[in-house]
Amino acid sequence: MSSQNQQQPSLDIPSFSDRSEVLAAIRSSLSDCLTETDLHLTVPGLKSKTRGKVIYLSHRTHLANPRFCVGCFDWTNELLVLFWKVRDIYDGGDYLVLVTTDRQSAFDRVLASIPFKGQVLNETSLWWFNKTQHITPNAVVSAPDKNVTIEKKCSVFPVEFVVRGYVTGSTDTSLWTVYKKGVRDYCGNILPDGLVKNQRLPANILTPTTKAVDHDVPVTPDQIIQRGLMTQEDYDEASRKALSLYEYGQHVAAEHGLILVDTKYEFGKGSDGTVLLLDE
Repeated sequence: MSSQNQQQPSLDIPSFSDRSEVLAAIRSSLSDCLTETDLHLTVPGLKSKTRGKVIYLSHRTHLANPRFCVGCFDWTNELLVLFWKVRDIYDGGDYLVLVTTDRQSAFDRVLASIPFKGQVLNETSLWWFNKTQHITPNAVVSAPDKNVTIEKKCSVFPVEFVVRGYVTGSTDTSLWTVYKKGVRDYCGNILPDGLVKNQRLPANILTPTTKAVDHDVPVTPDQIIQRGLMTQEDYDEASRKALSLYEYGQHVAAEHGLILVDTKYEFGKGSDGTVLLLDE
């Protein structure tokens, strides 16, 4: 068939009216986003509200780093109490009420709101909490709403348990970034020479971090104990659970044709001394 007789592909360009309808639908969805909640004003028994994780900054740090001023903040004892991330957290005495909003954050900044993101995130977390009870108990008490989880109040360990199965990443703390700079002892893990980007590690490794003012700081197990962030017993238990959780997550991902490259877990201690999974 000659090129003259061939049917040319058609580009279906939406008319201006179609474009207007699309934009109107987008605006309508955005207006439905759960961006902010104030349950402490209407629900008896909820004492206070915070937005996600709390970081304390000195006045000097605050002035020197205005980019940290996102979300809500208050002054307490000459320190800036700074809130961000995606959850509104309410103190209910022995329990915390966590409302997962539609806020989208990245690199410790709230960037936008995405319709139904909070519901998807909350229900995904609940699915994993339910599926991993054979590995570790968790703090979940109930989920009275698609965006809400009620958890036991715990003493949170100030350590994030990052588990990795691959040499990859692009951030300052990613395994590939530090490896290509020549680091071979990372968070207490001895890495062999000759690894290439995106290669699977011979065995999964734990690279814990703790929070600084504006970034995560990699730490070794010995540093965690020496700094009093956790006891040896608690660290050993939490690290075993983190590795087991990751291995299970890899298995579930593989069953669905996916690869779980890395992830992080957070743990705390309940009032009875039990080490509980708090976040994944």
